[in-house]
Amino acid sequence: MSLPVWDPDLDDVLVCRAVRTVTATVKTFVFAARTPQRFSFRAGQHLVFAFEIDPGGADGAEVLRSYTLSSPPTRPDTLSITVRRRSGGVVSTWLHHHLRPGMTVRAISEPLGEFTLEDHPAPRYLMLAGGSGITPFLSMLRGLHDHGHTADVVLVHAAHTTDDLIQRAELEVLAAETVGLRTVLVPSSDDGAWPGHRGRLSAAMLAQIAPDLAERTVLTCGPETFMADLQHQLVEFGCDPGNLHRESFTFADPAVALQLQGADPAEHPAHAGFPVEFAHLGRTVHCPPGSTVLQAAAAAGITLPSSCSQGLCGTCKSRLVSGEVDMQHAGGVRPKEIAQGRFLPCCSVPLTPLVVDRL
Repeated sequence: MSLPVWDPDLDDVLVCRAVRTVTATVKTFVFAARTPQRFSFRAGQHLVFAFEIDPGGADGAEVLRSYTLSSPPTRPDTLSITVRRRSGGVVSTWLHHHLRPGMTVRAISEPLGEFTLEDHPAPRYLMLAGGSGITPFLSMLRGLHDHGHTADVVLVHAAHTTDDLIQRAELEVLAAETVGLRTVLVPSSDDGAWPGHRGRLSAAMLAQIAPDLAERTVLTCGPETFMADLQHQLVEFGCDPGNLHRESFTFADPAVALQLQGADPAEHPAHAGFPVEFAHLGRTVHCPPGSTVLQAAAAAGITLPSSCSQGLCGTCKSRLVSGEVDMQHAGGVRPKEIAQGRFLPCCSVPLTPLVVDRL
């Protein structure tokens, strides 16, 4: 008898099964559904989590974050995220210091994202990971290994020091056991004993590692400056921009008009903008013409949960009580959620006065 596929709309609670220390600042958190279910996703996708934490001494606050899955789809009984503790990071610090096996969290989205091999099929890949940007590639390479696939893949993992290289031993095993996979580890600094490449990644260094890099599809994940700098260098080096893909939220999707009862656009001309009422906060703000709901909130000093700000991660998902918006989303909200009145403030421009509330 096959297990049902996990659906966050039916039960969004996940149970922490294990916490594994990877480096001094990185841990992997393993989750399972509360009842026997299997997880279905593509390697490279992410989930939006809602964590109940108390960052400032209040009674408690729900904070939303999007984390890429580090476990492969070939191991569907559990899923995992690999998180680096960031200085001043509210969620990453809470995870490292407080989350233990047996505790529960909420995952409020199905797996999302297009940073996958299925979305970017190619005969040869160059994967560039900066620090914890190794996460989606761990999922991809573990899946290739589990399937026994032959893959023409060069993975380059850059980190500050040798101690910051994530899953170093496992990467060596994956390279040894996966035909066609080569892994190259590059610390920015070391004690002088490192036998391989070192220093800041550049197109010149990558050309030494993979002389045919201009013929490879390049996938990049890491800090935004890391990705932008490498993409600029690779284009100048002669790589086709169409073969360069990075894990950033810049996908486009057709507009989706979401309309609920209670708004009359004739009463408020569009050139003047529209009022937006945040019911759960008891505040109403003005949204200028062409501005998103998220931008209007920020301008009024209201902080809403957000991450990508371009309609992909789903972190800002809210309920539209009344009104109509032009929502340019990129997969962060599903059709059935739209039918239930959910929308993404980060990519929604009001077409009428709005009333917005929590989910």
